[in-house]
Amino acid sequence: MQSDLIQKYNVPGPRYTSYPTVPYWDVDAFQTPRWKAAVWQAFEESNEQEGISLYLHLPFCESLCTFCGCNRRITKNHDVEAPYLQLLQREWDMYLELFPQRPRIREIHLGGGTPTFFSPAHLRELLEGILSKADCCEDVHFSLEGHPNNTTREHLEMLYALGFRRVSFGVQDYDEKVQRTINRIQPKEHVERVTSWSREIGFTSVSHDLVYGLPFQSLESMTATIEQTGKLLPDRIAFYSYAHVPWVKGVGQRGFSEGDLPKDAEKRALYERGKRMLEDLGYLEIGMDHFALPSDDMAIAAKEGRLHRNFMGYTSSKTTLLVGLGVSAIGDAWGAFAQNEKTLEAYQESIEAGRLPVFRGHLLEHEDLVIRRHILELMCHWETRWSEPSMQFDGLSEVLERLAEMAADGLVEIEQDGMRVTPAGQAFVRNICMAFDLRLWRKQPQTQIFSMTI
Repeated sequence: MQSDLIQKYNVPGPRYTSYPTVPYWDVDAFQTPRWKAAVWQAFEESNEQEGISLYLHLPFCESLCTFCGCNRRITKNHDVEAPYLQLLQREWDMYLELFPQRPRIREIHLGGGTPTFFSPAHLRELLEGILSKADCCEDVHFSLEGHPNNTTREHLEMLYALGFRRVSFGVQDYDEKVQRTINRIQPKEHVERVTSWSREIGFTSVSHDLVYGLPFQSLESMTATIEQTGKLLPDRIAFYSYAHVPWVKGVGQRGFSEGDLPKDAEKRALYERGKRMLEDLGYLEIGMDHFALPSDDMAIAAKEGRLHRNFMGYTSSKTTLLVGLGVSAIGDAWGAFAQNEKTLEAYQESIEAGRLPVFRGHLLEHEDLVIRRHILELMCHWETRWSEPSMQFDGLSEVLERLAEMAADGLVEIEQDGMRVTPAGQAFVRNICMAFDLRLWRKQPQTQIFSMTI
């Protein structure tokens, strides 16, 4: 990869788990009653055929990882578990009151924070409470994020019994210096243990999260991390670019000097080294930042054109309605987004007052919906088309003007009624999607609000 292209395109940009992106939501036009109406409509249109998805945000962690950009609450006090899970149950009951019939659940994801901060008994109580008030689709996709240091065999056995078949463990990096710097110290033996347990119990997809661009990473340390990963050969790997956004997360991402971070071409070289080694191990690159063995459901979904992307990242199943439960969780009713209160105190206050804990959202206009489809096509399938009237919008000529320079750089190929991302352009897919982002271009940010794209 040419270093001049990296220098040219390494600019702040969204990751496009949604469009419009959160900083460009029209929060002034949003009203909770309209969110409720959008939820009802999405439920009516899709519950019987697709079912619905649930994202449960479990924010507690026992220690602060200084690379983390998630909404989390640091505590060693496990007395917080039961009261918080009771709030989630009450929020779920509020959504049940909106639904005209019993929901059918296709997808559940436990994220955080650290979901395995919670005891197996408390998680069982939460999930059984939720599932007792719903039916499950035949083809369910239940997944969780687990911490190698505190995920127990009891956690995994209990979740497996409730239908969970996919688990993702946050590994990040095996290098001891990197681990100390980001305050994420976990011996490789812990990763080996939870991976082995998961397979023995019957989980069909075991995933490891790795991060490149962390402080003090080098080509040598990245090579060692991928070699260790190859010994365990997880079914799926998320190979994320470290998002350095200390202006958002404050002290949490100031645990090291900016000079300790690999920059530009040096950072991209870490990814290219990891990618090459993963492909040599038999992994297929899926979308942006993801790899999977050919037998994994994500690889099969990509091959069959079923890959989808939402606020939880890439998924092999698509539902029109995603209900987010918990602090800061985001819901998606296709024509509307809504985010919950971001502090535990405000979230609790809303629930106890009998209100949905929504504090901001966005109602998608027709143009938003069309551009959202184009960006989804690019992020999931590396191409999009506008031959159909339903995929056309007034700003298309502006988009093509911005794409012309990328075409000259060999990143995209443009045809009369569509375009595709070239293999060389896949590393720049965030930039390519930005060409379609009319809201971003109409109101350029005055300060940096996104992480760098490369």
